[in-house]
Amino acid sequence: MTDIVSSQKRSLMMSGIKSHNTKPEIYIRKQLHNKGFRYRLNVKKMPGKPDLVLKKFSAVIFVHGCFWHGHNCKYFKWPKTRPDFWSNKINNNKDNDSQVLAKLILAGWRICVIWECAIKNKEKLPKDLIETIIDWLYGIEKYIEISS
Repeated sequence: MTDIVSSQKRSLMMSGIKSHNTKPEIYIRKQLHNKGFRYRLNVKKMPGKPDLVLKKFSAVIFVHGCFWHGHNCKYFKWPKTRPDFWSNKINNNKDNDSQVLAKLILAGWRICVIWECAIKNKEKLPKDLIETIIDWLYGIEKYIEISS
């Protein structure tokens, strides 16, 4: 199947996709900030540059896009064009994610991975999502993954 837009237009569209300050990230940040939590953003010296670092809780939060990180949910579909390129790209992202998590766990950090689908999911109220994160922060669990 051929693309419905020109390669130049597709390139322009793809270059507009952000890696930081995405809508899901901003939503989580605002909700946590409103609840009194303070954090650092994208700390470059840490493996994987976590989206949020809550040093007080020895916790990091990643907000992953379902497509870019190959999440097994309704928002992820393998592209039909250039399947080898996308397979390598997404599988490399997944491998990198695993390595980053291992390094952070080894360094004593607690990790929360929030998938984009958890924020888009209309059945689970956003308040429940934030309460789940807050409960985790005050708890002792080393790793939590939140998805739809």
